[in-house]
Amino acid sequence: MITKAHTSFFKELARNNTKEWFHANKKQYENEVKTPFLDLLDSLLPNLTEWDGRILPDAKKAMFRINKDVRFSKDKTPYHTILKAGFSPNGKKSVLPGYYLGIDADSIHVGGGLFMLRPPELALIRNHIAKDILALTKIVDKPSFIQNFGRLKGEKSKRLDKTLLPFAEKTDLIYNKQFYAMAEFPLEPFYNSDELSSEILNHFKAIKPLNTYLSQAFD
Repeated sequence: MITKAHTSFFKELARNNTKEWFHANKKQYENEVKTPFLDLLDSLLPNLTEWDGRILPDAKKAMFRINKDVRFSKDKTPYHTILKAGFSPNGKKSVLPGYYLGIDADSIHVGGGLFMLRPPELALIRNHIAKDILALTKIVDKPSFIQNFGRLKGEKSKRLDKTLLPFAEKTDLIYNKQFYAMAEFPLEPFYNSDELSSEILNHFKAIKPLNTYLSQAFD
């Protein structure tokens, strides 16, 4: 279970984001932060793999490294101050839509869909939307989706292929460069709670129709 130790660790890490501090507190990280997080992932995987058999049933492969890649970043602090996991078909770095979980010192972030799209995949998604605009709008206008996430998120392009402009009159979502949902809620009420797994899965269930729809573009 996620405990207050998770919050304490990341608040301290934010103040002491150095390799020296992290290595001095690595046992605390492994025992009180990483292990409970992996246990949480393990509790989610049976449902996720039932929904999509291509999702790998391995919590360690779903979890992102806490170490940052600082090669191209102005911020040279070596560690993320959040634990993150991604559940996508064939692995967390897949181009296919999936589910996201992040837990920082104070908040739980739950989401899914498509966040990083290269031009070829974006073209597939936009052409898929053009074929059946109503199918997408039904999903993102559904009360359960709006209740959990509000509106579909994503940056928008300023320009659109001329062949797609007629479809933009029906929905501006075709301008999106990303197609994802994200919710954030406080961690504190879920310290030592079995309800956290259920809460996350309820959000994932609300994303599932979106992921199914987006996946069809790659068939």
